[in-house]
Amino acid sequence: MSATSLKAEFHLCQEIKNKIDKEAGKYPVRQAAVKSALRYCQEKHGWISEAVVRAIADYLNLRAIEVYEVATFYDMFYTQPTGRHCLRVCTNVSCMLRGAEDIVNHIRSTLNVECGGTSSDGRITLFESECLGACGGAPMMICGDQYVENITADKVDALLAELE
Repeated sequence: MSATSLKAEFHLCQEIKNKIDKEAGKYPVRQAAVKSALRYCQEKHGWISEAVVRAIADYLNLRAIEVYEVATFYDMFYTQPTGRHCLRVCTNVSCMLRGAEDIVNHIRSTLNVECGGTSSDGRITLFESECLGACGGAPMMICGDQYVENITADKVDALLAELE
């Protein structure tokens, strides 16, 4: 993260604080609410900046590195800005054996973007993911919060058209 982002301030809104407090109340230590706090912030702001990490750490009385470790461990958190829609294509064994590489290549060529990159119009960011937990529907991907199983190039094209 850049030196500029180090200086940026971020304040948790009351709505997010309330959600974090409710989640933290379920556990014997507030630290257990880190993952939920990150999710709430990302839902509202699109990604997890260093300023967001520091704000969560301050609110939960943790060190920033403790929050950052969680944010970078889980691939569902984005520590860089993304497009409006994120596509995560599973490339683990079951999906790989059923054509995930072809799906990734189709999306890459259709959007003219590499994995981890965002389309030139800012709409879509493409990611490869390890197991997404739907091996019976391989190959599969996640678009936002929607699981899409038995993906084909035609299904990808239809999904991309919906994301216009």
